Amino acid sequence: MSYINIAQIAISIIIVGLILLQERESGLSGLFGGGDMGGVYQARRGLEKGIFIATIVFAVIFVGLSVASLIVK
Repeated sequence: MSYINIAQIAISIIIVGLILLQERESGLSGLFGGGDMGGVYQARRGLEKGIFIATIVFAVIFVGLSVASLIVK
């Protein structure tokens, strides 16, 4: 197993964790579409914005590692 594969596994675990942190509505009402449905767009602020940006950055890194893995083989 190469270092690129190990890095991909680590990055994918981080991405899953970041996505789970972005969950806005929890519980059964959020599952079935209940809760605050007032607006489609909601501004991200503070820690939520940082988690969102980190998710994008790690996703780009993951794609880069995937391309690098194809090139190395």
